[in-house]
Amino acid sequence: MKSTTLALSLLLALTGATSASAKTNFISIGTGGTGGVYYPYGGGLAEVWTKNVKGVKAVAEVTGASVENVKLAHKGETVVGLVMGDVAYQAYQGAGKFEGNKQDILAMACMYPNILHVVTLKGSGIKNVTDMPGKVVSIGAPGSGTAFMAELVLGALGIKLDAFDARRLSFNETANALRDGTIDAGFWVVAPGTSSIMDLATTHDIEIVPFTAEQQQKVVAGYGYYSAWDLEPGGYRGVDQSVPTLSVWNVIIVQKGLAEDLVQDLTRMLFEKNDYMQKIHPFARYSTPEIAVGKSPIPFHSGAVKAIEARGVQVPGNLRP
Repeated sequence: MKSTTLALSLLLALTGATSASAKTNFISIGTGGTGGVYYPYGGGLAEVWTKNVKGVKAVAEVTGASVENVKLAHKGETVVGLVMGDVAYQAYQGAGKFEGNKQDILAMACMYPNILHVVTLKGSGIKNVTDMPGKVVSIGAPGSGTAFMAELVLGALGIKLDAFDARRLSFNETANALRDGTIDAGFWVVAPGTSSIMDLATTHDIEIVPFTAEQQQKVVAGYGYYSAWDLEPGGYRGVDQSVPTLSVWNVIIVQKGLAEDLVQDLTRMLFEKNDYMQKIHPFARYSTPEIAVGKSPIPFHSGAVKAIEARGVQVPGNLRP
């Protein structure tokens, strides 16, 4: 992450180079692992920006996802990051795992809701998260939004990590471990239709563990950025009924010091090319100005404010930088 390209991206952006400049702005996008949705979504952004924003060359980087993406943007090792809203909120506020260490980030837009999938194989005996004590469970890769949310949700329900054998695996590693029988369940916080779960479901009979209404209410009451969500049936082989679970919105963050004109151009093109982004993943239909102002947990960069309001959507005072 400390390559010349990444260093140059920050240098050019912070010195006020814009997409209209003769110089090239190298934009590095922190995404996640290849088994989730962040990576293909980020790849779509990179393609859209490189092809349509003059003077920009963007690339999607494989990272540990949300928590790492915040830290990379804060330090300037990337300038754009795809981040879960709970992580963005605590990072911007300097709360929770970022206690006393506010991160220099602002929002560009919202992407789509991430849905909590707790996946197990039929016959595991896990019908609720309360059945996990004594089991082997992957809670997500270190530095990922999945691990971040898993800890908060389990904590809200009074389930301590030391009650089970917690493994910290990526999405692909979690799917492989379920396939091999080395873990009993795994957490994903992703848009539905994620490839690693779909691939697992083609060879094994999976179950997605439901949450009770009482459990949903308890988590939402503890953390206002989470919402109850019913995972629709049919997205994965064998999952034929809706599954009550939880959701959190994803945010595109930017390094606070990025030039206003550059962020305005990037945000504008994100909205203009939404049809193309939906070909990358159908959940990109949520990447709109209206949803951005309704769901962002942190204020927008001034360039994003200009791009959003140019689409006729007013940014409220609490979301202005």
